[in-house]
Amino acid sequence: MKLIIGNKNYSSWSLRGWLAAKQSGLSFEEITVPLLGEQWEERKSQEDFQPSSGKVPILWDGDNVIWDSLAILEYLADKVGRDRFWPKDDAPRGMARSLVAEMHSSYAALRSDMPMNVRRRIQLQNLSDQAKEDIVRILGLWAEARARHGSSGPFLFGTFGAADIFYAPVVSRFITYGIGVPGFAQSYMEAIWEHAWMQEWITASEDEQWVIEQYDTVT
Repeated sequence: MKLIIGNKNYSSWSLRGWLAAKQSGLSFEEITVPLLGEQWEERKSQEDFQPSSGKVPILWDGDNVIWDSLAILEYLADKVGRDRFWPKDDAPRGMARSLVAEMHSSYAALRSDMPMNVRRRIQLQNLSDQAKEDIVRILGLWAEARARHGSSGPFLFGTFGAADIFYAPVVSRFITYGIGVPGFAQSYMEAIWEHAWMQEWITASEDEQWVIEQYDTVT
């Protein structure tokens, strides 16, 4: 298998696809293409990018191609066993799927106001009311998941799984922009940030030389 991703510092969807691939336990080749530069424009025209219309992440498994981070996660879950990604019992599994679906389709204001930037630390001054509402909604979901189904471990549903994969970039954003959170959320964020795979991603992000100015000038 090979997984095509964008810059680790900036690409939240790439992080989700990459964590899903790591969670699968399968071997994969990782190919990073810098976003928005000359290499990006050139690579988008190549055959292995065409199925996704130039978006990342893209997973190639032999001749099979899967794009979109949720589709990648589900493909891998089918391949290695769904219990590796989703809670076994109906109630937590249903809630986890709802959290993942909401993250996949919502929070446009948060994404716009707080682009992922793993390396940066800034106290954000211009946060819109819509982004604040997104933050409150996410914290509420985290609180409910932890209270109802998180007793077996530090993650949203106890053990690390699909919901944590999808909210890991949100954790990164909250840390980057100094978002104040209650104690339970701080503990959860620390568990995500200190996870071995996140530490691997963070280290690689810090070593990248590419800079995308529009994401580094948010104030």
